[in-house]
Amino acid sequence: MNRINQKLQEDKNLLSIYFTAGYPKLEDTVSIIQNLEKSGVDMIEIGLPFSDPLADGPTIQASSTQALKNGMTTKLLFEQLKDIRKTVNIPLIIMGYFNPMLQYGVEAFCKKCQEIGVDGLIIPDLPVDEFHEKYKTIFEKYGLINVFLITPQTSDERIKYVDSISNGFIYMVSSASVTGSQSGFGSEQTDYFKRIADMNLKNPQIVGFGISNTKTFTQATKHTKGAIIGSAFIKHLTENGVDTIGEFAKKILE
Repeated sequence: MNRINQKLQEDKNLLSIYFTAGYPKLEDTVSIIQNLEKSGVDMIEIGLPFSDPLADGPTIQASSTQALKNGMTTKLLFEQLKDIRKTVNIPLIIMGYFNPMLQYGVEAFCKKCQEIGVDGLIIPDLPVDEFHEKYKTIFEKYGLINVFLITPQTSDERIKYVDSISNGFIYMVSSASVTGSQSGFGSEQTDYFKRIADMNLKNPQIVGFGISNTKTFTQATKHTKGAIIGSAFIKHLTENGVDTIGEFAKKILE
């Protein structure tokens, strides 16, 4: 069974952390992953930096720009991760835009993910229909889960379709805006969380965008399986460095 599916069966709210590979420093990728697992994080999203990240807010965009300046590439990321399964057991997901994967070759990319122990992919700009028609069989061949995003504007019909072709979790974007942390969720967002929960989808949902502290994590996981923190974690890395990762995770999970 895929590690993502195993993790989703655990009787707890899951904390997933996103960071940009090659940031703050080019060689930080592996130590960040190892420290996050030691800190009690359940899943990790490794951001593959891209020059035109449409869905990302300023914090993640800045980290992506810096990682590219540092010299991060798809090939280098795979090289950095080649021995990751000797030390890390939790699910690892690569989150990135489709262009670098196309340039690398979709099948070659998926094959490499399987070889190093990556469990899934999140590709915000790959349309669901295109994935279903052209790439689903390749992902399945290499045991990869493709995670789709829904937003408050996604129709019920579309959500049911996404649910029908998913085999892991659904990434529930908390708002229609780009990524970034906020202090709390309003009634519009909590109503949205409840509306999706009431649909009784077969795949669990994990909320992303706007999670930054214990309060927003608790709000997001009241009706869902877990929450993803990205911008707030990258800000923490920028201000405090890699050695303080444990403190960040402890604050969220206390």
